[in-house]
Amino acid sequence: MCPTLLSLLSLGFYVSLRNWAAVGEYEKLSLSAWPSPVVPLGQTVTLQCHSHSPLKRFRLFKRDGKRHLPELQGDHFNNFTLGPVTGEHAGSYTCSEAYWSAPSDPLQIVVSGVFQKPSISAHPGPLVQQGDNVTLRCHSLVMFDKFILHHENSTGHFQRHGEMLTGGYAPADFSIGPMTLASAGTYRCYGSLRRSPYEWSAPSDPVDIMITGLSKKPSLSAQGGSMVRSGENVTLVCSSESAFDQFHLLREGVNLGRHLAGGQSPCRALQAEFPLGPGTPAHSGVYRCYGSFTCSPYSWSNSSDPLFLSVTGSTTSTCPSTMDPHTTEEAQLSQAHSSTWYIVLGLIIAFTSTSILLAALVCHWCSTQNHVAIMEGEPMEARIVNGEDSAAEDVIYAHLDLRTLSERRFTPTPLRPMHPSTEPIIYE
Repeated sequence: MCPTLLSLLSLGFYVSLRNWAAVGEYEKLSLSAWPSPVVPLGQTVTLQCHSHSPLKRFRLFKRDGKRHLPELQGDHFNNFTLGPVTGEHAGSYTCSEAYWSAPSDPLQIVVSGVFQKPSISAHPGPLVQQGDNVTLRCHSLVMFDKFILHHENSTGHFQRHGEMLTGGYAPADFSIGPMTLASAGTYRCYGSLRRSPYEWSAPSDPVDIMITGLSKKPSLSAQGGSMVRSGENVTLVCSSESAFDQFHLLREGVNLGRHLAGGQSPCRALQAEFPLGPGTPAHSGVYRCYGSFTCSPYSWSNSSDPLFLSVTGSTTSTCPSTMDPHTTEEAQLSQAHSSTWYIVLGLIIAFTSTSILLAALVCHWCSTQNHVAIMEGEPMEARIVNGEDSAAEDVIYAHLDLRTLSERRFTPTPLRPMHPSTEPIIYE
């Protein structure tokens, strides 16, 4: 009886070991990284090997990368913290049970922040109507060989959306669409080089892609009217009959921020006020507002009708003007007439100055002609006196007075030596 019982127990234990080994041999393990497999330079990441059967020990292997890591040697319990990471930690990792099992699928651990961040932009813009397309462009002054686009949705899920090989300074264009609620979210891009594919640049600044047109448009108005004098306080009000809990204000496509719905209009519509402060000419432009829900931040309503805000003129007080509209129109008309008179007066002065200058030039030209006539005509009559030619040795000077013309004749004295000699000169 005892030998039979022992034989049965041995057989059962052997079968259990074989089954357990078979399960371990064919069970596929998985390796995960928390909080993300993309780890900023200097941060830590936790690696965990998962199995359906109770798993207490596992081994971690680094398949490629720059250098073998000594801290991976030995068995690890439950999980393993890697870091603070450097470029040496970047690479592909697998895990397996300490004694038996096939290795898990490789997990790529990427170290970001090794290079300067690239730039990202949305074309034609970050607000995309449902069903339309948008292009996200990644570019950098660094000669990256590849750009990687990452997407984070409203649930916080972070995933790689795609990657594109480039050459040198060429940008990478990622087409998103047709736009759905799942496509909306926050996008960032990274750059990498071919020689170190697991070392990425720092992430670009985020760009938020919003899907619009899923609910009715709100209305936008300006307290006191859309024509504002410089210095007056400007407040825009966005309201809607829909139960939006937040509103967004944009000017010329630039997001100016969001405000929570904080009150109701006289028509019991939810509204939010956007105070812009004392008006300046820089506040002039086209404004629009959108409504959204906190639970779905990337889904916006249709755009409100555009509001054209104009800030002109100047005022000595920040208080609103109490002038009558007709008085204001008369003042503006008087100012326009004054400006017209200033222009006419300037033209008259310019014309008068030009006429005086032309008259002075004409007088100067006439006097010049008369002087030439005197110099060329009258000396010809005075050149012959008493039948003698003007080419004689005598020199005739004409003294021109206002009414009398007189002549004076004299004979030039010949030149003589300063010390004349009285003795004759004898030549031999």
